[in-house]
Amino acid sequence: METIIQYRQVLIDGTIVTVSLAVLSLCLSIVFGLLGAFAQLSEAVALRRLGGFYTMFVRGVPELVLMMLIFFGGQLLINDIGHITGLWGYVDVNQFFAGVLTLGFIFGAYMAETFRGAILAIPVGQIEAAKSVGMSARQVFTLVTWPQMVRYALPSFTNNWLVLVKATALVSVIGLHDLVWNAFSAGRSNHKLFTFMITVLAIYLVITALSDLALRWVERKYNAGTRKA
Repeated sequence: METIIQYRQVLIDGTIVTVSLAVLSLCLSIVFGLLGAFAQLSEAVALRRLGGFYTMFVRGVPELVLMMLIFFGGQLLINDIGHITGLWGYVDVNQFFAGVLTLGFIFGAYMAETFRGAILAIPVGQIEAAKSVGMSARQVFTLVTWPQMVRYALPSFTNNWLVLVKATALVSVIGLHDLVWNAFSAGRSNHKLFTFMITVLAIYLVITALSDLALRWVERKYNAGTRKA
């Protein structure tokens, strides 16, 4: 415990990076998820196929592989384009940015399926009724589709968020000084790796437990006034 207290600032800094990474990745995944859901529900065949390929591709490739491809492959691609065009010199891709982009892209596919299922759960008659009284497409989405989509999507959304929080540990492999990287480095320097990993386990449990409580509260708010079967 004395060692943990001694390195508490390192662990706190890593926790802040991890939480920031998770929150920004979640925001990006919601954007990707909404785009993917509406693409799969679109009347355009090309968009439906693109949305289907997106979810199929992400589900079929391990998160760690995508992380490596986006970080190392993206850096090579950006520098090759800069070298060929002469528009810029060497660019060093930021690990935090690469982590947010990768996790947002990955979990956007899972969010897309969550949102798609939630939208399909909304009775079609409600949307048709909203259109029949002269509501615009924007009004239908904000007043009819969105509130009910959130209510139907929240249980699966909560699971996706909890998995995303745990997946932030993957960014340590590309050198981001997150909670896992900081704890691993401190543990190796003190030959107390097990102690630091137990601490990381406890911190992740606290984050996920608080997240679960908060999202369950949101779910109760959205379900207020609805009758359970």
